[in-house]
Amino acid sequence: MATNLAIDQELLSEALSISGMKTKKDTVNLALKEFINRRKQIEIIDFFGKMDPDPDYDYKKGRAR
Repeated sequence: MATNLAIDQELLSEALSISGMKTKKDTVNLALKEFINRRKQIEIIDFFGKMDPDPDYDYKKGRAR
C-alpha cells in the first residue's frame, strides 16, 4: 500500500543512521514496531498490581528439576 507522508528529513536521517537500516522504508517500519512495543509495555506496567493474586497458585509446581 503506497502512502505519502510528510516526514521530517532530519529525524528520518538520524533514525536511518542510528538504526543501521539500509532503506527509509525499513527504518520507518522498525520505528513503528518499536513504538507499538513500547506502548504495549507501558500498558502492562500500568496494569501491574491491579489484579489480586490467585491464592491457589503454586509457583513451585512449575519448576523443573
